Amino acid sequence: MGLKLFHTTKSGATEVAPRLAEVEADVQGLVEAHMETLLGVRFLASEYATGPVHGGRIDSLGLDENGSPVIVEYKRGVGAGVINQGLFYLSWLMDHRAEFEHLVRDRLGATAAAQVFWSGPRLICIAGDFTRYDVHAVHEHRRSIDLVRYRLFGSDLLGLETVASVRGGTRALRRPCKPAVARAEADLRAPSMAELAHADDEVLLGLGDGVNRIQRKQYRAYQRLRNFACLCPPQRSKLLVYLKADPKDVDLVPVFTRDVSGLGHHGTGDLEVQLRTPSDVERAQDLFRASYAAA
Repeated sequence: MGLKLFHTTKSGATEVAPRLAEVEADVQGLVEAHMETLLGVRFLASEYATGPVHGGRIDSLGLDENGSPVIVEYKRGVGAGVINQGLFYLSWLMDHRAEFEHLVRDRLGATAAAQVFWSGPRLICIAGDFTRYDVHAVHEHRRSIDLVRYRLFGSDLLGLETVASVRGGTRALRRPCKPAVARAEADLRAPSMAELAHADDEVLLGLGDGVNRIQRKQYRAYQRLRNFACLCPPQRSKLLVYLKADPKDVDLVPVFTRDVSGLGHHGTGDLEVQLRTPSDVERAQDLFRASYAAA
C-alpha cells in the first residue's frame, strides 16, 4: 500500500505501521457498523443465506445512495476468489429480486423498496490486497464492481483505498470535439442548458479515472466508491449540482452556492451549486475537486 501514516509531535515523527486484521470477521464488523459513512451504502443484512440450492451466505447486503443493490464480500488478505464468489451471489440476487425488495421494505420502508434500481447492482470486494489479474478481471465483466484495499493503523484507524472501480454500461462516452469553427461560433452565443450540462459532465468525469456515472430518472450521479456529485435535469435558466462538500467549509455566495442540508431535493449532497454560464462551471471546479476528494 503506497500510503504512509505518521504520528507527529514536537520531538519528531513516528510511522504508524499498517496491519491486516487478525480475522476476516473483524473487517466485516467494522464496515457493517459504519457502512453508510465508509461506502455510502445503507446496511441491510449480514451473512445472508441464499437457500439450499446455492448453499451460501452473502457477507453483507446493502442499498447504495442511488437505490442500487449492493453485495459486499471480504477477505482478510489477498482477495483470492472473492470476485468470482461475489459474481456468483450477484447472479443469485438478480434471480431473487422480490426477496431483496422484501428485505429492503422490512429494513428501510416501502418507499425505498419501490425505488430499488435493478439496472445497476454492485459488488464491492474489500480485501488486504488484490493482484493485477484481479484488476484486469473486473474490466472484463459487464458488472459494477469495486475493489477496495483496507489497512488498519494503530488501534482505531481504518484506511480504505479504491484499487479498481467499474460500472457495467454506465460510464459516459465522450462526445467528439467540435471543429474549431463550430467552437468559435458557439462561443459567440449564449450556451443552451444542454450544452452547459455537457460541459459540466465532461468536467466531473475528468476528475479521475475512477469516476463512474449513474443515470437515474431524477438526477445523474457521479460516483467513486460513493457519490460525490449529482446533476439534476436542466431547468430553464440554470443547472443544479449537489455536492458532498460540507457547506460549513465553503464561503457561500448568493445565487451560486447554497446550504441545502435538511432540505428535500433529488440526488445526494448538502451543497447546492447553481450553474448558469460556462464561467460558473469553471468557478465551481475547486468545489467539484473537494467533493471528489472526500468521496
